[in-house]
Amino acid sequence: MLTRRTFLAATAALTLPRPAWAATPTLTVASRQLEVLGRAATVYGITNASGGNGLTAREGDRFTGTVLNDTGDDLILHWHGQTRAAADQDRTRTGGGVQASGTTDAYDFELTPGTHWMHSHTLTEQLLLAAPMVTVEADATTPEATVMLHDFAFRSPAEILAELGASGMHDMTTMGSGDHAGHDMAAMAPGMVHANDVAYDAFLANDRTLADPQVIAVEPGPFRLRIINGATATAFWLDTGLQTQVIATDGVPCKPLPGQHFPIAQGQRLDLLVMIPPEGGAFPILAQVESARMRTGVILATAGAQVTRVSDMADADSEPLDLRLDAALTAATAPPDRAAQMLHVTLGMQPGYVWTLNDGAPLQAALGARVELMFMNPTPMMHPMHLHGHHFQVVDVGMGRFAGPMRDTVIVPPMGMVTVAVDLDKAGGWYLHCHHLYHMAGGMMTTLEVS
Repeated sequence: MLTRRTFLAATAALTLPRPAWAATPTLTVASRQLEVLGRAATVYGITNASGGNGLTAREGDRFTGTVLNDTGDDLILHWHGQTRAAADQDRTRTGGGVQASGTTDAYDFELTPGTHWMHSHTLTEQLLLAAPMVTVEADATTPEATVMLHDFAFRSPAEILAELGASGMHDMTTMGSGDHAGHDMAAMAPGMVHANDVAYDAFLANDRTLADPQVIAVEPGPFRLRIINGATATAFWLDTGLQTQVIATDGVPCKPLPGQHFPIAQGQRLDLLVMIPPEGGAFPILAQVESARMRTGVILATAGAQVTRVSDMADADSEPLDLRLDAALTAATAPPDRAAQMLHVTLGMQPGYVWTLNDGAPLQAALGARVELMFMNPTPMMHPMHLHGHHFQVVDVGMGRFAGPMRDTVIVPPMGMVTVAVDLDKAGGWYLHCHHLYHMAGGMMTTLEVS
């Protein structure tokens, strides 16, 4: 059960080491110390048995080992994108409970190939309780690096919730209870598109700001970037400045699509194949906050290249996120027949920083069925909608049906709609929620009951 206390749990711990190859690691979740903008901050980290950050493995490996909760508080860890993990291998299932501090959980499941991640399913994720969970594909031979984006505040999640006007907290066990206090929603009046309801102190790429970015050594030729948006409440626009192709979305291959400017919402992943030019140099890979000037990023640099400082403020605000990228992408494999069942999912908001999803009523579908979920968003904010335990295919963004990309988290634009198709191959109750985690905490979640 997620309680207000576990949602608001927050403490601390060490800087991120480099990822390590490990098929059967033991993970330790603990506090660590980080420097942000010249100030010390206490956050969380997830380290493997080799001291590396999170998990990097090879296709065909299993995640076999234990997770130690050394945070000093209850933990609910989610294997985001790991569709091969059975329901009883993920605490973020209905009735999954919490992992008490000082205890270990044992796991054994086949890792899902692609770019995925692990994170807290409470607001402790705000304190960087997240890490990559990458399973390198069997046919992947290109040099690569993983970049995790995050938003950062020196304030606690409880303080942020107070700023948002939320005096109550959603509980997974009481969907749609409406137990929230008043909040002035004038800043998000109907018809006024709004983004970034949380004011952050910094934006991070692999735990660093552009004042001291990570410099990743590269050589001329192709280089793969696995970008994970681990932010709690922030979406970004990615800019590469290089010849680039999108080659996977949310860990699933798509037909390569060229470009240099790509949206990435909370919870989403993009695999980008960039071409480092023969003459070499230093190349910023930038992530600019949606509808704002703030940005973060990393630098790709060849040997001997001069690396100059890049401002953490762009010249102008970026655009709101939209579905142009998904509309241009095509699944790597042919889509199945059209689903026989359509489930309508209505997103909403109410006073008191309450966010709703079909008023919390569970969705029902049959095991083995292919169903479509039509998300309808009459609110003035974008909502990245995530379904646990499955990948789905984007099949309609309001411009007619098409064989779009495979995802587990989809952008639903303000005053917009999107339809996805999902094959329900696993029984159980699977959470469906907004991956703006303050919206999830405010009630924008339900379950898809498969039986």
